[in-house]
Amino acid sequence: MLDVRKWTAELRRLILRRREPVVVQTLRSATAATIAYVIALRLSPEPAPLTAPLTALLVVQVTFYATLTNGIRRVNSVVAGVLVAIAFSLLVGLTWWSLALLIVASLAVGHLVRVDEYVAEVAISAMLVLGVTTVGFTAWARIVETLIGAVVGMACNLLLPPPVWLDQAGQSIEDLARRIRQLMLRTGEEAAGRTPWELAAERLHEARRLDHDIVQVDAALRQAEDSLRLNPRVKEGLLHRVVLRTGLDTLEICTVVLRVLARTFTDLAKARGSEELFPPRVGALVEQLLAEIADAVVSFAVLVTTHLSENAESAEARLTAELHSAAGTRDRLAELLREEVRADWENWQLLGAVLTEANRMIDELDTEHRTRRLFEELDRVSREQRVKLPRMTRVRERLGVQDQLWRNRTGVGERSP
Repeated sequence: MLDVRKWTAELRRLILRRREPVVVQTLRSATAATIAYVIALRLSPEPAPLTAPLTALLVVQVTFYATLTNGIRRVNSVVAGVLVAIAFSLLVGLTWWSLALLIVASLAVGHLVRVDEYVAEVAISAMLVLGVTTVGFTAWARIVETLIGAVVGMACNLLLPPPVWLDQAGQSIEDLARRIRQLMLRTGEEAAGRTPWELAAERLHEARRLDHDIVQVDAALRQAEDSLRLNPRVKEGLLHRVVLRTGLDTLEICTVVLRVLARTFTDLAKARGSEELFPPRVGALVEQLLAEIADAVVSFAVLVTTHLSENAESAEARLTAELHSAAGTRDRLAELLREEVRADWENWQLLGAVLTEANRMIDELDTEHRTRRLFEELDRVSREQRVKLPRMTRVRERLGVQDQLWRNRTGVGERSP
């Protein structure tokens, strides 16, 4: 009975995970490779046309945009390699020195036709074709199989749209915000007491390590941006990309400011020696201010990753209230720090830096600042699109897509900046 319940629970868990992007991508890749192999068995002269499923497997990427670009580059690389092999077979044949020349020529041609990561595929195709006696027969078979795999891979993206990695990117942004919050809370708690400079330096190293987290979030966001491009299931992909990208930029600025703040605490701890970092009243306000800003960072991340208008409104209200509370605490801290500077004139720069850095984070998280940032980024992207794709821009304007984007942009500015 226990085994049956355990098996049922595992089956239920797998069914619930059927919509996860990783599971969807695995099924799409396997389906495309199998279909490509079945078609190649009928059309290719080779007895085991494995190039077709291999091409389909490589072409079916996690996003439709990557699938389209990879399919075109892979077909170009194979055709270029076959043409180089045919030219060498007619001129010199296969020897050790002709093989070396073939590789050099193939790699050079790969860079000329701009196949990017498939440059090596040009040389591989050329060597495989040149290494057989019936060059024309093998060349034709390889081209046919590559075309089959590429066509099947792109067709699978039309019939089975790739997953949208928007939620995963949003989750990574929220996780980054929570890590920032935890570090700010620890820094505030230690600032309220006697902090050895070694402990303050440890927090500084933690703040520096946030740069690695930002790199990972940036990679997840780039994948989400690609999944929105040319995806038939996604509307207003540009708007989603801009909202998430500007949100990550703001969090990156917050991590830089937090790193500077941790450096300020470290220098102040060295200057204080065995004394407390701040007097009790000042330290309590520093801890309270950092805690309020830390909560605002998480609320900001929730706001930029929220898609539903109701949740966006509640997230905006929560962020506004937290920033208002942090601004009040900042003002009270400024009064106490003014008195502290009079008593400790030697460290006035460090004491003033604490207030400056906290104020910078509050300004970066402000909703009005984010609205202006969104408008500027949307304007910039629109200008770049008009320059790069003038015909597509005219088509979008005729269909009213651009007007709809601007209306939605205004809605985002009013509803979820």
